Amino acid sequence: MPSYKAPLRDINFCIKELFDYKDIQALPGYEDMGEDLVDAVLTEAARICEDVLAPINQSGDLEGCRWENGQVFTPKGIKEAYNTFVEGSWTSLAADPAYGGQGLPESIGLMTEEMICGANTSFSLYPGLTRGASILLHTHGSDELKDRYLPKMINGTWGGTMCLTESHCGTDLGLLRTKAEPQGDGSYLVTGTKIFISSGEHDLTDNIIHFVLAKTPDAPAGIKGVSLFVVPKIWVNDDGSLGDTNGVTCASIEHKMGIRASATCVMNFENAKGYLVGKLFHGVSNMFAMMNAERLGVGNQGLGVAEVAYQNALAYARDRLQGRALTGVKFPEKPADPITVHPDVRRMLLTMKAYNEGNRMVGAWIARALDVSHKEKDPVKKQEAEDLVQLMTPVVKAFFTDCGYDVANMAMQVLGGHGYIKEYGLEQFARDARISQIYEGTNGVQALDFVGRKLPANTGRYLRQFFHPVLVFIEENKDNAALAEMIPLLVKAVTRLQQATSYLAVSALRNPDEAGAASVDYLRMFALVTHAYLWAKAVKIAAPKVSGEEGLFYESKLETARFFYTKLLPQTSSLLATIMAGAKPLMSMKEEGFGPF
Repeated sequence: MPSYKAPLRDINFCIKELFDYKDIQALPGYEDMGEDLVDAVLTEAARICEDVLAPINQSGDLEGCRWENGQVFTPKGIKEAYNTFVEGSWTSLAADPAYGGQGLPESIGLMTEEMICGANTSFSLYPGLTRGASILLHTHGSDELKDRYLPKMINGTWGGTMCLTESHCGTDLGLLRTKAEPQGDGSYLVTGTKIFISSGEHDLTDNIIHFVLAKTPDAPAGIKGVSLFVVPKIWVNDDGSLGDTNGVTCASIEHKMGIRASATCVMNFENAKGYLVGKLFHGVSNMFAMMNAERLGVGNQGLGVAEVAYQNALAYARDRLQGRALTGVKFPEKPADPITVHPDVRRMLLTMKAYNEGNRMVGAWIARALDVSHKEKDPVKKQEAEDLVQLMTPVVKAFFTDCGYDVANMAMQVLGGHGYIKEYGLEQFARDARISQIYEGTNGVQALDFVGRKLPANTGRYLRQFFHPVLVFIEENKDNAALAEMIPLLVKAVTRLQQATSYLAVSALRNPDEAGAASVDYLRMFALVTHAYLWAKAVKIAAPKVSGEEGLFYESKLETARFFYTKLLPQTSSLLATIMAGAKPLMSMKEEGFGPF
């Protein structure tokens, strides 16, 4: 059976050393959120994840959800774990205190979310979707709707979903057919079918609040005619009590490759009563309040699965005895050496470690910016933080989840044949990780959004929030002896990224296919340079502490950074070459040329 241990030491490194948590505590509203409180929250979250959620991860996958006559039953142990989760107020960590939330910083909420995803990805989706739905309602809902729904969504009594996809439209939401007929009392009757709805139906909460994209009879064609409606499974009376069922039914659940303890539903709405959220015809833009939160959450899924996969691969590699080291026997007292002595196994373990710790640093950086964007009073600093979050959200979603799947597959490879069978759990991690590259906008869509929208937005203003701190760091640390190996390599990588950025800025104006052809490679290149910047910052912090009480931890940082710079960062050179090759190698093929022959 696989195991999970929350990476608390590394999380604390990101929160308190790489970035000074006191800067977050100085923000308005966070004055009482001291490090002692943060330590208590993270430590207890780790306990819940290790003792409650992780032990039912494999059994939940084996059993899966069950659909019977419109009802969905979650696997054994999920409901009890959810009740424990709610009783501990884990659903309300970073939510608004005005509606029963605890008001903790987003950075603490997101670090906790990584642990939940690592312990049990399927479970994470139930509170995770509700959290995203509550953010959406909090951002765009009327005071009446917020008062009616938010308190019980935040305390976990009610669940929440986002209902976008239909059988014929996913990314292109302008094609949706779900209708919303206005009624005389200000409500709407919603009719249509939505597919792939995570947590659309389950047995964990008293009610489920659906946020549904639909079109009114007078809607303009395409995406400009889409509006957003809140449609509860069970109607909520004016006094907050539950009323009648509301024309919302689950027609079936999907039988999936992974996340099998999470209910993925086909939802039918038959004259289901709901209310408009925000303005008419602003549905898609309003939904992005939830989508952006969910994309950061899905990035955490990738990181969480990658972490648990790495931990189990490492444990196996230390125990598995096979052959002898190429340079001679290392453990003469044993019949063979553990496979950690073999260079290729070390390559895989170090790759996993470097990506996981690098992504955790990136996540901490963006979570910190999210806190600043919410609480900072200085309009300039607030805007700068918002710009960084906007820029990096597709990078977090796409790169973290690509790494999640790649790391899970590498972990399977470390185990060899044992990785391919269910007993050891690695194959589940690979299956669970795969969906994160697909939902909340496929990673190809994230890359296209990154290149096509984020880069040119406001004449490149978002990019300044990345390049400026990186270039300042290089200038300030060019003579730092601890970074003597890395600064020249960082300069080269940043130069390549600037060259690719300039190329896209010109070529994409001439031919939009150039942006599409380069998008995936460019996003990966951007992520690798981001890692390089943060690994250099980590080395600057770790180097003076190697001789201290936690010397091994800091020495590990230096060695992992060195591996990243010499073995992973060189990818930026080949990525630049593929970007500069342009769109022609992709677009010149005739449609018929694809075959089959």
